[in-house]
Amino acid sequence: MSKQYLIFLREKKKHISNLNKNIEISASIVLYNENLDELKLTVNSFLSVPVSKRLYLIDNTQSARFKNAFDSPDIEYISNKVNVGFGKGHNQILEIIKRKSNFHLVLNPDVVFEGKIVLKLFEELRKDDDLIMIAPKILFPDNRHQFSCRRYPSFFELLVRRIIFLRKIFRSVIEKGEYSDKNLSESFYPEYLTGCFQLYKTSMFVELKGFDERYFLYMEDVDICKKIDALNYRKMYYPYEEVRHNLKQESSKKIRPLFHHIISAIKYFIKWNI
Repeated sequence: MSKQYLIFLREKKKHISNLNKNIEISASIVLYNENLDELKLTVNSFLSVPVSKRLYLIDNTQSARFKNAFDSPDIEYISNKVNVGFGKGHNQILEIIKRKSNFHLVLNPDVVFEGKIVLKLFEELRKDDDLIMIAPKILFPDNRHQFSCRRYPSFFELLVRRIIFLRKIFRSVIEKGEYSDKNLSESFYPEYLTGCFQLYKTSMFVELKGFDERYFLYMEDVDICKKIDALNYRKMYYPYEEVRHNLKQESSKKIRPLFHHIISAIKYFIKWNI
């Protein structure tokens, strides 16, 4: 055998070993129309978490656009060749992670953070058997506060948030949904936490069966929080650690995302009989 082939076999064996070993944290990012430079910051943030880890990049592009974007033994790339949606994309790794990791992070491709913050989130999750999901404070890139913990929305509140001229008129509706009556510098158990950075106990994320795949895009994060309530478990807003999220709010700017948001909202309110 040639020296190059022996090296290839050794690296392949090492890669397979890495795939099979148990890890402390897994994470999944669903990819579609992403900015690669922005995505690299997110991937590097996760790779800086100082424990054993595995990141699943789930590519929903027809061209397998992100296939060769990253080269790390801690990353596994999955190509769907079709846009299966946000929830179904994340759910693809449920069977893989259920006996592999202790914690699972649902992560957006536009979030930046220091890896060490995850250790504190682990600690909080371990304290309480009934606490199964936690999320830190979310900031915009310019350090403005992003209202990521909210009350369950009414259809009217969702409408007000999507239509710009209604926001000022019905500001009180929005503020109520954003817990304006709470001290957001302290941790508490909100009704729901937005889905850009949700850290779960892996076993419980699997028990929840991940996201409801009836939603192609939007409302999955609200729905999974409802499922947590239905099982009498809890989720925590933990503002003592923070991440930065470049929130796009595309359903307030473009027709197609708005259409998906409306369809998902209808499905949500029908499902939960609200």
